[in-house]
Amino acid sequence: MLEDGTHFWGWSFTGPGEAFGEMVFNTAMTGYQEILTDPSYRGQIVAMTYPLIGNYGVNTEDSESLKIQVEAFVVREYQPRYSNWRAEKSLGEWLSENGVLGITGIDTRALTRHLRLFGAMKAGVTTEDLDPKRFLERVKESPGLVGRDLVKEVTCPQPYRWADGKIEWGVSEFLGAGDYRIAILDCGLKFNQLRLFEERGCECVVFPADTPAQEILARDPDGIFLSNGPGDPAAVPYVVETVKQLLGRKPIFGICLGHQMLGQALGASTYKLKFGHRGANHPVKDLSTGKIEITSQNHGFCVRAEELPPEVEVTHINLNDGTLEGIRHKEIPAFSVQYHPENAPGPHDAVYLFDRFIETLKSS
Repeated sequence: MLEDGTHFWGWSFTGPGEAFGEMVFNTAMTGYQEILTDPSYRGQIVAMTYPLIGNYGVNTEDSESLKIQVEAFVVREYQPRYSNWRAEKSLGEWLSENGVLGITGIDTRALTRHLRLFGAMKAGVTTEDLDPKRFLERVKESPGLVGRDLVKEVTCPQPYRWADGKIEWGVSEFLGAGDYRIAILDCGLKFNQLRLFEERGCECVVFPADTPAQEILARDPDGIFLSNGPGDPAAVPYVVETVKQLLGRKPIFGICLGHQMLGQALGASTYKLKFGHRGANHPVKDLSTGKIEITSQNHGFCVRAEELPPEVEVTHINLNDGTLEGIRHKEIPAFSVQYHPENAPGPHDAVYLFDRFIETLKSS
């Protein structure tokens, strides 16, 4: 049920349940496990535009966080019989075990077209309250995303060190195990960001989003990474203030919500896109090289390019709608992109940005 009264009938493939959130769609053809565990989806119900979902099951290696993050999952045709040598269980079993509602039989083409025409909106999914009029009122009363701080729901509860693909809780000091020390501000990061840093010889210590700048700087990192995350970027001013205090002190690299935090710290505001960018096939132009990269994206808000100061240059633009996708400060080492260069899921076209950050650390 969408908040404008448009509704669709289907079947649950995970048992009874009910959920509310902002209704969005994702155009990736694969990677549903990574999508479901991406903290940027907290507070949202995700529909996949690719019709067959579940055909390769799920496993313990491909999750991008410690839990499923979406409020509910909507597909056209669920495939309970999976075929993949890495699979450990079916998608339906996994969702059921985690109490997340999944529904099938929905006309996802019609749903996607409706969201493209009228924008992302509040929605609900239920197997319990099957009276459309009554359920519509409950959808309207549910919380939306605008003005809502969801970072506090997904950030880590305490600092931790990432080593050999594992979390070492409570470790907030660098142990000298890498060529470069990266302090990560966790607004809802994906594990593949940590994997890529580790592959490049970096030691990563992750801090909760409300960690003061001085506490991070006291660890003497070589660079600071601002992660992705959910919700309205204007609703987390405490993170913006932290970024302001970090600017010019250490090299900074931000992605997705981290990009929006950096943009606000530099003086620009953010605004909500009509239906957002979510998928693994979005074309972005790197203005410094002229190259076009196909990117993985998941965001519903954008930084206003016209409000950036003269010392900040636009480095990347979205070729579908011309929106801002990347910025770089001309005088201090700080840059960010709106999309997900760490992929998972998605193409590897933009992984070079991690290498670019390492080069920045070398020259700083």
